[in-house]
Amino acid sequence: MIAIIDYGVGNLASVNKALSFIGYDSKITSDHREILKADRVVLPGVGAFADAMNSLEKNNMISVINQVAANGTPLLGICLGMQLMFDYSTEGGEKVKGLSLLKGSITQFPLDMGLKVPHMGWNNLHIKQDNGIFKGIQENSYVYFVHSYFLTAEDPNEVSATCQYGIEFDAAFYKGNIMGTQFHPEKSGDVGLNILRNFANYVWR
Repeated sequence: MIAIIDYGVGNLASVNKALSFIGYDSKITSDHREILKADRVVLPGVGAFADAMNSLEKNNMISVINQVAANGTPLLGICLGMQLMFDYSTEGGEKVKGLSLLKGSITQFPLDMGLKVPHMGWNNLHIKQDNGIFKGIQENSYVYFVHSYFLTAEDPNEVSATCQYGIEFDAAFYKGNIMGTQFHPEKSGDVGLNILRNFANYVWR
């Protein structure tokens, strides 16, 4: 079973619908025991970084997510859920501490690029790791983004895909059983469904 963490912030129904569409048993849940027993776990998220971290803390989810990661259970962060996995965000003008599962920071797109912020719509990926969730995904595949802040991972070897929007930014990462996408695979057509299928099928050792 794939557990989709319900902590009051996130695109839960669309992720659940996408996983069901491709034939996988998934469940939206806030039950700690169900999350810890799941075969796979998804951490979704939309909205503000600080609000999401407060919701995780209020729902006693931080220790649960840490345990999922420590247990070796495949854990996928989507959009804000991906950002939360890193050290901190500067959203709101101050450093807001994240889960620190990996080293990296979340910062706002420069507003002087002549491009609209948030970055919203379809954009192509430069794939750096063609394994894990990107197995079989073609270079320059288009996926769907909605975000004003972007990831800069401390270790470039953990970056599995980048994207260009005025600047090149880290669009996905992969380290062991922990991975994430800044884009929304559940809204990215066949490419996104194949990424979710890879997540559901891949064997982590």
